[in-house]
Amino acid sequence: MDDDHRRRVPRTDTVLADARLGPALATLGRARVKEVVVATQERARAGEIAPEAVADEVVAAMPPTAASLRPVVNATGVLLHTNLGRAPLSPAARDALDLAAGTTDVELDLATGGRGRRGAGTMAALAAAVPDAGGVHVTNNGAAALILAATALAGGDSQGSTPIGERSSTVRGGREIVIARGEMVEIGDGFRLPDLLESTGARLREVGTTNRVHRSDYEDAVGPETGMILKVHPSNFVVTGFTSSVPVSALSDLGVPVVSDIGSGLLAPHPLLPDEPDAATELRAGASLVTASGDKLLGGPQAGLLLGDADLVHRLRRHPLARALRVDKLTLAALEATLRGPTPPVRALLEASVESLHTRATELAEQIGTPATVVECVAQVGGGGAPGVELASAGVALPVDLAVRLRDGADPVVAHVEQGRCVLDLRSVPPSEDARLAAAARAALG
Repeated sequence: MDDDHRRRVPRTDTVLADARLGPALATLGRARVKEVVVATQERARAGEIAPEAVADEVVAAMPPTAASLRPVVNATGVLLHTNLGRAPLSPAARDALDLAAGTTDVELDLATGGRGRRGAGTMAALAAAVPDAGGVHVTNNGAAALILAATALAGGDSQGSTPIGERSSTVRGGREIVIARGEMVEIGDGFRLPDLLESTGARLREVGTTNRVHRSDYEDAVGPETGMILKVHPSNFVVTGFTSSVPVSALSDLGVPVVSDIGSGLLAPHPLLPDEPDAATELRAGASLVTASGDKLLGGPQAGLLLGDADLVHRLRRHPLARALRVDKLTLAALEATLRGPTPPVRALLEASVESLHTRATELAEQIGTPATVVECVAQVGGGGAPGVELASAGVALPVDLAVRLRDGADPVVAHVEQGRCVLDLRSVPPSEDARLAAAARAALG
């Protein structure tokens, strides 16, 4: 091509006047649409596309929303995939998000016209879900819940380790957090629990060895400088063999608050996850405080849950740091809807029968056609929950090279690659997405 083709590139205002861009202008705004137009014009000037095709290319390249996030089908067999946003929200929670996006009474008492307690409905729903908790509070994620507890109980300006509810003197310089050496875990993306706790100004007092710890180790460590005992569920790994640990029930009488970080957000025992700690059991065992995540096995939005002694939770809620860690109205609405609404997708996927998964896999393979075949799979909870637990599943196997095409498709699908094949594991796919998955697979096959 010579330079004459550049003169044929349509003007920006001409392209923006194309009637097909009307919906995009309303949804994305003029500035975002103009960015796409200018980028497409540059492609035409560089000779990558014909000048006459600019308008068509702009329409085709227009993003569906103003956000860069794209919806993805999770066919990995990992129910709580951290890279895919962990728990998918229920329809009830999504409706609640839409409601909360407008002006709401999040911190207003409509009856009196005065200020109301922020997220009162959410707190009531959480308290009803965990009746063993005397008080409840919510932060913006699980790590925030733990750091608020550590700051209030053992941080640089923490209160002394007197019985809960009694007044104690402020100690500057940090108190001790007694924790088993084998529970000093890395929580993901390079963040290590010791670093997180020490950032509060607290001092860590490690007890036991990597594989074994006894009650006597805790007894010897607890003293006037102890702010709290911390029990951490190693939710990303399993240690087997010559091991021993001490349950909360054996630590609750040592005279200091016992904080149990259960991680995965299981509020009550679940028959499919007998070894996964839950909030109700830990509180009944004597934990002063339980911390957990809302976007894991609970199936809600990202949030940190604080459940426990009423006086202690009130103290945490009134701590200055609580303001910096508080959740917004969207999280409050989605969390309440998760707690009060129907079974969240994560729980439904966890409890789905293998027979139902096989039936869906057979139908999906028929919809996709050759070379799709039905296969048995082994799924997992993921997201820092139930390590080592294998969930029998079923799915559809495709040629391994389709994994990249599925991921790069117009409607992205993330599959599981194993034994030289691309597997669509249905344990992590809601039944409502089967037709979408079939369409994406047929498109990838070409």
